[in-house]
Amino acid sequence: MSKELPQNNNNEEVDLLILFNYIGERLNRFFGLFKKIILFFYSTFIFSAKAVIKNIKLIVIVMVLAGVLGYVLERSRPVVYDSNMLVRTNFDTKYQLASNINYYNALISDKNYQALSEIFEISEDDLQHVERFAMAIGPETENERIVEYDRFLKSIDSIRAQDITYDEYLENRDIYSGNLFEITVESRKKDIFRSLETGINESFESKYSLEEKEKRERKLDIRKQSLEAQLNTIDSLQSVYIQVIQNESETTKTNLDLGEGLLLKQDKSQTKEFPLLEKRVKIVDLLRALEEERLEEDELFKVVSQFQPTGNLVSHWYNKYSLLFPLIAFGLLSIGYVARKFAVYVSNYEG
Repeated sequence: MSKELPQNNNNEEVDLLILFNYIGERLNRFFGLFKKIILFFYSTFIFSAKAVIKNIKLIVIVMVLAGVLGYVLERSRPVVYDSNMLVRTNFDTKYQLASNINYYNALISDKNYQALSEIFEISEDDLQHVERFAMAIGPETENERIVEYDRFLKSIDSIRAQDITYDEYLENRDIYSGNLFEITVESRKKDIFRSLETGINESFESKYSLEEKEKRERKLDIRKQSLEAQLNTIDSLQSVYIQVIQNESETTKTNLDLGEGLLLKQDKSQTKEFPLLEKRVKIVDLLRALEEERLEEDELFKVVSQFQPTGNLVSHWYNKYSLLFPLIAFGLLSIGYVARKFAVYVSNYEG
């Protein structure tokens, strides 16, 4: 036994040494890789800085010329203005609106200003200044998005609804998910936007939407007639109960002595005025809610905000030629320098 114990201790020490050597080797490899990465980025930076410093005059001249050219082109471009209009659609008129927006853009691309003039009822000369129409989801609050998400879950299978989170819904929804839309018009003429509203307002009407509106009206009328019929029935029953109570109040109670202290007494009829009154109040509330629903969606669309009389100056980053051209020129110079160095390396390479 005494000889086996030292042998076991020696084995444990050997295992620990192997473990420490393994860990040390892995750490050395990790730090070696980290060192190589740092050296790679450092070498790349030094190589790039050396190339820039060596060719600084050429780079400055080319970028200045590119900036001047970009500035000239930027100033030669016509000034463009835009204005926005917010609309809330009903009866699925959003699909017809999107279709008409695409149609207007197609007419602009084809320079068919005569057709546009017939639609918007303004002169062709004014319409020649219009650049494009655009349609996007209108501004929404978090509460509106939550209500929209809840409405979406109710429209699909309950089992499937459990797998769709709120964030997934917002990420995957399209422009047709809501009913509030922002219509944008870009034009080189800054005071044309109000005159375009008449034509855009006529973009919502379609045979399908009119049929849907008429169908909704018929459904509301049927529900209203049913509730009014119930209300008339309740009023009739209340009249009967009231008449019964009045008759009983006018009739004297009859007590007949049957002898030996026995009396015959006439009981009152049992009526249900209070439950009928509660039922009547509920039906009146339903009728009021019905009329509120009719007033809430009584039109194909509603204009939330109109176009501004004067448009805003459009300024996109991709139109900043005075900044983009120098960057593009520097990128082309860099590509050319690397390509030249690579060509020299290939020509001098000996396998």
